Amino acid sequence: MLGMQELADRYGRVARDLRVSLTDRCNLRCTYCMPAEGLPWLPTEETLTDAEVVRLLRIAVEHLGVHTLRFTGGEPLLRKGLEGIIAAASRLRTADGAAPDLALTTNGLGLDKRLPGLIEAGLKRVNVSVDSLDPTTYARIARRDRLPEVLRSIQAVDDAGLRPLKINAVVMRGENEDDVLGLAGYALEHGYQLRFIEQMPLGPRHTWDRSRMVSAHEILDRLGARYTLTPAVQPRGAAPAALWNVAPDATQPGGAIGIIASVTAPFCADCDRTRITSDGQVRSCLFSQRETDLRALLRGGGSDEEIAEAWMGEHLIKPRGHGIDNDDFVQPERTMSAIGG
Repeated sequence: MLGMQELADRYGRVARDLRVSLTDRCNLRCTYCMPAEGLPWLPTEETLTDAEVVRLLRIAVEHLGVHTLRFTGGEPLLRKGLEGIIAAASRLRTADGAAPDLALTTNGLGLDKRLPGLIEAGLKRVNVSVDSLDPTTYARIARRDRLPEVLRSIQAVDDAGLRPLKINAVVMRGENEDDVLGLAGYALEHGYQLRFIEQMPLGPRHTWDRSRMVSAHEILDRLGARYTLTPAVQPRGAAPAALWNVAPDATQPGGAIGIIASVTAPFCADCDRTRITSDGQVRSCLFSQRETDLRALLRGGGSDEEIAEAWMGEHLIKPRGHGIDNDDFVQPERTMSAIGG
């Protein structure tokens, strides 16, 4: 009988956080993620069914020690069965008898309309990606003029009381580095948790240019010119963002801003994440050059034990780090939209 196991690797890390990509499709065409014409989407028959997704979630939570489930894409709101998947996930129980922590990472388009149903299903937290509050800049990066819809969805999440409400922003030179202070002011004023993200080589191949990446140090310099910042004293743990406390002043009540410095200050040694792509492949790292096919096991009559063993086997050989600075680094074939953030 399959009991409780762990997704442990050779370096002593244990995965407790599962990122679940529900689709590789997206209704934006962000410049750092995909080409303007989009990508060849997976055929429907290659994408996991709702029942297959739920089965993998059950194995992860009830037998592999996972306690956080984050639903991603592509854009997860394009998954018609999202509410049903979240409802099924909310009925699972971790080893200590608690429901798993359920979160969603989204571009926000249409979230305001579906939010009540998602909350009823059991959704607890939301991260919304928005790289600029200037409509022209936003439209240039996203290649779609949809900023008012995104802001409406953020307000809906705020009104519903889901906390923490996190805002994700990728900062790029020549694109939106001048938006750092505007985004910070907006988030602080409303009590949102802003996360600035260094651009990673996970978009269209041969398009990432490190010289265009705005580093964590540069972001802090921009923030420090306006705000009084001090490093957060609480342990970071496995969280990807390093937090900085912002002192209150006459224009804002203070708060915390995070920076995810995946390139210049990688946190691989503390990583606690495992990933399932929308076509049922296990990836132990965003930058992994290999995957293990769980979809074939699901559809070939594999038992829960066989699926768990395959998952543990893939995670056991998780690389020590992503290796972006190594001379032999090769960008993965899949882009971020196909892997899941």
